[in-house]
Amino acid sequence: MNTIALLSHDSPAAVVAHRAGVPITAQRFLSDAEHLARSLPVGAHVLNVCTDRYHFTVGFAACLMTERVSLLPSTHTPEVIGQMARFAPDAFCLTDDRRCDVDLPKVFFPEGDLPAIPRDWAVPEIPVTQLAAIVFTSGSTGTPLPYRKTWGQLVRCVRNGAQRLGLLDGRSHALIGTVPAQHMYGFEFTVLLALAAGNSIGAERPFYPADIAAAVAAATRPRVLVSTPIHLRALVASEIDMPPVDLIVSATAPLAQELAREVEAKFHTTLLEIYGSTETGQIALRRTSASAVWRLWPDVRLKIENEQAFAHGGHVEQLTAMQDVIEIVGDDEFLLHGRTADLVNVAGKRSSFGYLNAQLNSIPGVIDGVFFLREEETGATGVSRLGAVVVAPTLSISVLTEQLRRRIDPVFLPRPLILVERLPRNATGKLPQRELQHLANRHLQTIDSL
Repeated sequence: MNTIALLSHDSPAAVVAHRAGVPITAQRFLSDAEHLARSLPVGAHVLNVCTDRYHFTVGFAACLMTERVSLLPSTHTPEVIGQMARFAPDAFCLTDDRRCDVDLPKVFFPEGDLPAIPRDWAVPEIPVTQLAAIVFTSGSTGTPLPYRKTWGQLVRCVRNGAQRLGLLDGRSHALIGTVPAQHMYGFEFTVLLALAAGNSIGAERPFYPADIAAAVAAATRPRVLVSTPIHLRALVASEIDMPPVDLIVSATAPLAQELAREVEAKFHTTLLEIYGSTETGQIALRRTSASAVWRLWPDVRLKIENEQAFAHGGHVEQLTAMQDVIEIVGDDEFLLHGRTADLVNVAGKRSSFGYLNAQLNSIPGVIDGVFFLREEETGATGVSRLGAVVVAPTLSISVLTEQLRRRIDPVFLPRPLILVERLPRNATGKLPQRELQHLANRHLQTIDSL
């Protein structure tokens, strides 16, 4: 049977993880995973919501060792948890939070250090065909769509990515992530990249600039910061002195070239942007500060059929539609022109949310802002309406509107334009459309009541 080892680390003393600068060895990691595996209840499906990244990884390893499947939905709202329960009636929740309110049978990660299990140094071998995880995207109907990920598929994806990133150089890189382990990007880059490529996991998930700097400082070099544009923008704007970072990786949202150059200049490092999807996993990268061209992972290819881009080959085991407008410019290179769902047509004029958001965020004084389409809202002529939510403490709505008027066609001016203290971004920096709609509805209800 074809197998791949659970750990790529070559000795029991190799560092698999670190917490506040304290190393956790491969021997202890395997002991912790075996200890947890023995305590798991009956049930083949596990919703792992541990916030400590090391706890999450131990839970994932325990599932692999006992042929359980990790469920990784995009959110943990009560509605989604209910859908998980219907999808996998035997599912239980693994958590390290005693206040966890997930409505599933719960298993709490043991508190304190787990007792060591005496064992010879032997890394479990996992069949490449073993189902390791089921990840979910938000379907158009609101029902999460499942995508099955085998152990072999996950490892091939991450090792190909590590090769492109220069992280298969024989050194152990400390991975510090500002994204949760449950998100596909965080799962691949802060968990699997350690297990499958000999690197080490940072247990913490820092959010604020000072916390990120502290987590980086506590890790040994070489260091890799796995982050998002929203976190990087905050780092650049802060006065925090960042310790040396050998590589920064960004994903989850488009990264502006100007921001990429600012990050590299301020922190004296290289910033690489990752492209992929929940369906395919990571498949390409670019150095955004230098080029708009993306380069695919080894053996992964794109093809266009009826104006739709599809990924195939390498770890992408079946032809998979991409939800982006893609222009192929070489055998393993392409340009990205935005999401297929990003296009907006108002009164016969076309633009894209990417362009509109870029214009909004280019206004001096705007800290963060986003356009969105008002659901079921049209003007008197039946034309769709756009709204915008903006963080701009020093600007008024009238000033913002005038600045936008200079930058975009008047048909795209947002109605309403809402000023807020912060945008309702989730843990990966994304903006759930439902939250934007709620903001707009509350704003209009407030105006109506005046």
